[in-house]
Amino acid sequence: MKKVTSISLALAVLLSFTVSCTAIQNANKTQKGAGIGVGAGALVGGLIGGGIGGALIGAAVGGAAGGLIGNHMDKQADMIEEAVPGAEVKRVGEGIQVVFDDKSGVNFAINSADLTADAKSNLSAIAEVFTEFPDTDLMIEGYTDSTGDDAYNLTLSKKRANSVESYLKSQGVGNSRFESVEGYGEASPRFPNDTKENQAKNRRVEIGIAANDKMIQDAKAQAN
Repeated sequence: MKKVTSISLALAVLLSFTVSCTAIQNANKTQKGAGIGVGAGALVGGLIGGGIGGALIGAAVGGAAGGLIGNHMDKQADMIEEAVPGAEVKRVGEGIQVVFDDKSGVNFAINSADLTADAKSNLSAIAEVFTEFPDTDLMIEGYTDSTGDDAYNLTLSKKRANSVESYLKSQGVGNSRFESVEGYGEASPRFPNDTKENQAKNRRVEIGIAANDKMIQDAKAQAN
């Protein structure tokens, strides 16, 4: 009997999660912000498996306050897309995920964490957006392709994340806004590392943008 109950419960959770995912995919950007509560966000984030996307979903406030935060993030995402047209800008939960790869100009040569002139120009542009929207926390993740050994790639990816962090700080983005700066080596490739072109796309940095405590409290006060 316990076995049957456990199976039924598992199927119910799976069905609920599937329906929730479908609803999230079909919602517009502001509805996503309002529709994912803290508990549900943590569940979805955990099932997705972490990373910036999972962290942003898990951090969602939900409700009317989440909708207001979503409105702020919509505006910021639009400005980032305009500032850096080649970057991939996605609204995730109540936050924003920005992927800098070979198309964005913020990319890296093999075995390098150095920022090119184009990379600095594009990071300067996104730094202006960050300073215009000061009530957000930033998460930076660095990645490599699959060439080289794991330990080396892990160190290199952290250096890439640090390079982006240091440059954003030099452009006026406050130190306290960087919630996390991590390197994940060759983990979570966006493309198979089977060609030089795909390897270049995997040598990347991703930035997560989430509401800080001030934005959350302001949104809750306005919602009430």
